[in-house]
Amino acid sequence: MVVIVDYGMGNLASIANMLKKVAAPSIVSSDLAEIARAEKLVLPGVGAFDHGMRNLDARGLIPILAARALKDKIPVLGLCLGMQLFTQSSEEGNLPGLGWIVAETVRFILDADKAYLKIPHMGWNTLQPHRAHPIFAGLDAEARFYFVHSYHVLCENPENVLAQTIYGYPFASAVVQDNIIGLQFHPEKSHKFGMRVLKNFAELV
Repeated sequence: MVVIVDYGMGNLASIANMLKKVAAPSIVSSDLAEIARAEKLVLPGVGAFDHGMRNLDARGLIPILAARALKDKIPVLGLCLGMQLFTQSSEEGNLPGLGWIVAETVRFILDADKAYLKIPHMGWNTLQPHRAHPIFAGLDAEARFYFVHSYHVLCENPENVLAQTIYGYPFASAVVQDNIIGLQFHPEKSHKFGMRVLKNFAELV
């Protein structure tokens, strides 16, 4: 069972609907017992970094999420803000992140010659995978994904960068640390390509 973590932020119903389409059983929950029994976790997110961390803390979710991710090592998927919360900190706020990946969330800073590019980065874009990973199985170079973000993740260890996307400059659009996977884009808004990614996640062992 995939548990989509409800901490008051994210496209919960859209993610659940996508998982249903690929025949992956899922529930939306903030119940600690449900999370403790989960085979996989999805941490979604839309909004500000500090708001996300406050919501996780207010619901008492941080210890159980850390136990499942770092001790039990079940597959965990962070989407958009959810991926950014995996980092140690963000230029968007003052609170520490979950710190599961040695990385910082930083704002887009575009050179003057890229001023025609608007922030947030919004719309469809492609990925440049750094290496093969089951989360991207069955996708080709033409696969496109939907992004909406003003900040991106900067990893200290290049090995944590699973894929990059170019928007003014290359940024990490997918990160990985063992069983922990982060995607900056929204698979639930990315049609058949996002559906394939969620199917791949649901089938991870």
